Amino acid sequence: MCGISGAYSKQEVNSVAMKIATDVMSHRGPDAGGYYTSDDKKIFLGHRRLSIIDLSSVANQPMYSSCGRYVMVYNGEVYNFNTLRSKLPNQVWKTHSDTEVILELFAAFGTISFSWLNGMFAIAIHDTIENKIYLCRDQIGIKPLFYYRDDNTLLFSSELKAIQHYFKKGATGTSLSVNHFAIPYFLHLGFIPEPHTIYDKVYKFPASQFAILDIATDKLQFQTYWRAEEYFLNAPLDNEDVALKAYRTTLFDAVESQMVSDVPLGTFLS
Repeated sequence: MCGISGAYSKQEVNSVAMKIATDVMSHRGPDAGGYYTSDDKKIFLGHRRLSIIDLSSVANQPMYSSCGRYVMVYNGEVYNFNTLRSKLPNQVWKTHSDTEVILELFAAFGTISFSWLNGMFAIAIHDTIENKIYLCRDQIGIKPLFYYRDDNTLLFSSELKAIQHYFKKGATGTSLSVNHFAIPYFLHLGFIPEPHTIYDKVYKFPASQFAILDIATDKLQFQTYWRAEEYFLNAPLDNEDVALKAYRTTLFDAVESQMVSDVPLGTFLS
């Protein structure tokens, strides 16, 4: 399952508090934990790992690109990573993990690579040269990603409790307040819909989008990289036998692609 966290502050990130906040999610990733702090101490990335593919410590995160420019933490699984390796025929791979494939594709091709990923994921990348943070969530929002934003700070994590914990342990001069606007949604629907959460200034990161935080300008800009309507059939199948065969092929291919694992796995038939 894994869990990611991260922070940017115009002053300095309280890295001790962020490490503690990251470890609050250790139930998501009991196998390993890792942390990254930028040289100016204004950016932090944290990761809790549940080992599924490539169980070696070399595949732990945060992971650095081979060029040394990018640092990434990532939660999820990309099912077509072995196929995507072919886009980098001259790459010398250090692991057989999907993490490395995602990172090296980004290093080579940039944000267009997000649209090539078939899977479920929440990704955070720090570009150490241009000093930008990239966040990305999968096409339909299977993997959770929350973020807090104010005039001085950006926080993000796989769970609200990590953001909560940072404010309890590390934030000074501010605190989380209840988003009263979200309460009627919860009472009516039984959940709080995207982009809202129970806290002010804390949002659910939108599915099928990536965001770029430019540290120099302090601007956080979002962009959609996938739209479901682009995959609708222009000419729907009108032959039942053909439609059933196509459906069976699509279903079996989808299930088979998700059976890649270096540990035992199970399937829920629900």
